[in-house]
Amino acid sequence: MTSLPIFQTCSMFNHVVKSTPSTYSTLTLLKYKPLSLFSSEQINRRIPIFAALAKEEIIEEAKDVKEIPQIDFTFNFDSYLLQKANSVNQALDMAVTLKEPLQIHESMRYSLLAGGKRVRPILCIAACELVGGNESLAMPAACATEMIHTMSLIHDDLPCMDNDDFRRGKLTNHKVFGEHVAVLAGDALLAFAFEHIANSTVGVSPLRIVQVVSELAKAIGSEGLVAGQVVDIDSTGASDVGLEHLEYIHIHKTAVLLESAVVMGAIIGGGSVEEVEKLRKFARCIGLLFQVVDDILDVTMSSEELGKTAGKDLLTDKTTYPKLIGLEKAREFAEKLNREAKEQLSGFDSEKAAPLVHLANYIASRQN
Repeated sequence: MTSLPIFQTCSMFNHVVKSTPSTYSTLTLLKYKPLSLFSSEQINRRIPIFAALAKEEIIEEAKDVKEIPQIDFTFNFDSYLLQKANSVNQALDMAVTLKEPLQIHESMRYSLLAGGKRVRPILCIAACELVGGNESLAMPAACATEMIHTMSLIHDDLPCMDNDDFRRGKLTNHKVFGEHVAVLAGDALLAFAFEHIANSTVGVSPLRIVQVVSELAKAIGSEGLVAGQVVDIDSTGASDVGLEHLEYIHIHKTAVLLESAVVMGAIIGGGSVEEVEKLRKFARCIGLLFQVVDDILDVTMSSEELGKTAGKDLLTDKTTYPKLIGLEKAREFAEKLNREAKEQLSGFDSEKAAPLVHLANYIASRQN
């Protein structure tokens, strides 16, 4: 099997080069050389998350450095989630309307408005609000994220890919409209996502809009979502898939789109370079967390509970975290990712950070 490039992780300590002597803890080194003094080459050097998080002594030291924001118990997350999801649904309904050719727009709307948790667009909005922006500024980018996510689901369900019959409790797009229309509906959503950002974002500087478009394009291209999908397909049934390989798949197939949603929101909201990068690390953690939880749910929940075919990973012999490290270790890894994600929010206003803290917990504890 072709070796894969080492990739960036969410761990705040992973920028230290592999040659670091084992007699020094990473935290100790950072006391003498802060992150800002490392070269970009060192910062971008990438090692597996699981390997880094497995070092309990580093994690324990990190707890003394970063505090997870304390959230006021009066924050009503359920109400927040419902309100934001409703806003996103209304915006999506207005963005993709029924028009000629009727069949393709019906197909686009069928999957786009089929429900779902709307986690990605809500993350985009929450990140924007955290750095001083508002919902209306972020909504076009938030909708674009959901359009691209829907595209990925339509294509992922095709017979040539995962070959699924159900998604979100409904027949998959190709089962209703045929494979040819499903492929084109996904293509149309992908193209319209960028058009929507360019034409509908108001009150944001052109430079930041260009940065947003670049961020999203990179996340879903041949070094992002597509890369994860290709490697995932090629790895199905393989016997030599290790943790580093699995991590590459999950980060690229799932985490990068969540990451781009958060980063786009931060850019649109006027976030500084430092704020954007802290939120990028937060998002990278919850992006991988989302997929680890997905792996766990696939072996612990029923098809009715998931709204899609349960046990599919096992049937197709896909490599997952429960398969490689066991169910309990996978759950422990999810807890570590959630904790490290929330540590990245230290330094932000705790009231404004509340939605992101709760969204991280929501991703960690979701049941479908």
